[in-house]
Formats: sequence, C-alpha cells, structure tokens
Amino acid sequence: MSARILFVTGTNTDVGKTVATAAVAAAALRAGRKVAVLKPGQTGVAPGEPGDAAEVRRLAGDLTFRELVRYPEPLAPDTAARRAGMAYLSPAEVAGAVAELASTHDLVLVEGAGGLLVRYDDEGRTLADQVRAVLDAGLPAEVLLVASAGLGTLNIVSLTAEALAARELPLTGVVVGSWPADPGLAERCNLADLPRSAGAPLLGALPERAGGAEDFADLAATALAPALGGTWNAEYFAQVHRPA
Repeated sequence: MSARILFVTGTNTDVGKTVATAAVAAAALRAGRKVAVLKPGQTGVAPGEPGDAAEVRRLAGDLTFRELVRYPEPLAPDTAARRAGMAYLSPAEVAGAVAELASTHDLVLVEGAGGLLVRYDDEGRTLADQVRAVLDAGLPAEVLLVASAGLGTLNIVSLTAEALAARELPLTGVVVGSWPADPGLAERCNLADLPRSAGAPLLGALPERAGGAEDFADLAATALAPALGGTWNAEYFAQVHRPA
C-alpha cells in the first residue's frame, strides 16, 4: 500500500496550519501509522531555533521531521531567499524529498508557508507547483486547506479552491484551524457555508489554543473527521452550533 501524501496549506498566515498538521499526525500515530512531516521552506526562524516541523513533533509525538531550507526573515520564501542571498527552493527538490519519505512512511504531511500561491522562487512557483511536481512523479498527493472560522473566510476559501481546480489539484477537505470558545453568528453560519465555498467537505474544527491541550492526541481524535483519522462529525457539530 502506498503512502498517503497530504499537503497542508492555509487561507492565510496564523490560521492554525501547524497545529492542524500536528493533529493529523497525532491521529495517524495513534492508529499505528509511521508519519513524516516535511517543511519545504521555513521562514522567520533563526539557525538552531525550533521551526514548524519541530512544533508538530512536540505536539504529535515520535515522527520523522525534515526541513529543506530555512530563511531567517519572516517573509514569503522567495523574498526571504533573495534578501538572505540564499538559493531558491524548486518543486523538483520538494518532490524528491516527498518521494524519499513516502518510501518509508505511511503518511507524509507537507506543510506549506502561508497560502497556496505564496511564491518560493523568482519564477513565481508556489506550493501548488510542488503538489503538481509530486503528482507528475506518480505519487498520490492531496491538499488539505486550513481556514479561519469567522467573517471573510468564505471568499478566500473559494479563491483557493478555484486555484486548485484550475490546476487540477485535488482538495480533500477543509479544517477550521481555531474554533472559538464563544462562536458568533458568522462562525456558526460558516459551518454550513465553508464546504459549499470549497466544493469539498469540512473535515474538522480544532478548538482555539489547541496547542496547549494536556492530551493533544485525544483532542486531535475528537476534532478531526474519520477521513483524517478522528471521530468528529461535521453534521452533528453544525447542529450543535446552529444559529438561532
């Protein structure tokens, strides 16, 4: 059986992408699967400091994690590389790393930087191009979109879904990266509207500050749908939070 390869992207920065990646990893580890996490381009982290992949490992447990390149300034990867005088990251390099990890793991999670179309090089190539490179190599890549819960999220989810569809890249579903403890009307309505905007199912809702949970694996199992290894039920969750 071939490895599952899941590219995790966000509608923006700070939407809970790293915690969502960790949750999917934790659920897979609990099921006895061998998991690898790849961060192709880490920005805004100094040498020796823990990056996003290390944070995923801290939350999820014993897994393989790898960075391909690290740029010191918190900018888009192409800008950060140019300003640092460092080499750009190519889709072929990412595809090679994914193929290597997929040969020895059951699940490979690739966490992007920012959103789908953030640039990685001076030719304008993006995470979408990395997904395409993996698919063109004959590997079964999918995309998981992490979105915010509140007002304004539907437009950017629709734009991301359209960009994926235009490139014939598979969107497996959407996860809300930070579900508020006291959701308002927009958040409640978005539970029904997000899958319509994405053209893909809602596959989880991680509570805000999930990264501080005492038992992160338990939280992951209850916040992710069965398609991601959990027990979360989108229909029931929407019913509980149905707007008045």
